[in-house]
Amino acid sequence: MIMHAFKKNKIAAALILSAGLSPLLAAAPASAQGIGVTAGVGDHYQRLEINWQSPALWDYQFGGNWGRLELVGELGAAYWKANGSRDPGNVWQFNAIPMFRWWTGERFYLEAGVGATAFTSTRFADKNISTAFQFGDHIGAGFLINDSNRIGLRLSHFSNASIKKPNPGLDVVQLTYTYLY
Repeated sequence: MIMHAFKKNKIAAALILSAGLSPLLAAAPASAQGIGVTAGVGDHYQRLEINWQSPALWDYQFGGNWGRLELVGELGAAYWKANGSRDPGNVWQFNAIPMFRWWTGERFYLEAGVGATAFTSTRFADKNISTAFQFGDHIGAGFLINDSNRIGLRLSHFSNASIKKPNPGLDVVQLTYTYLY
């Protein structure tokens, strides 16, 4: 009897929730997926990444002229190269970053995201980063040139959030290009 009432309430809650969300979901424009290239520079090193962006996993249209907010996933592989004789001189990195993008209009956006990354070494460019697992923190802004091309500027910080010391972190300023399809 109790299980039957619980199941009934669960179904009722799901129906109410879906009815309340359906106008929001219907108003959400479809977001394209894309392939991107990100090139950046930091303190004595460069970073080049190729990534895939998912279609919008979640989308919310604000009222008035406040634009819309979307959540997308970015999966990437990056190659880091150190300047001069810094040791080791290169490292690979793999990321999974959820990114929030606030489209203030049809063309301009602001973005922020935090996600997991993994380096192939715990040393790079004369730095001991202590752990292969790192967090990637990103903020940026960009512009949709047309339906298929987007450019942006992104600041990124990679560190292990003091899981283990030392935790020097790696910072990069990056230009992004994404081909949307």
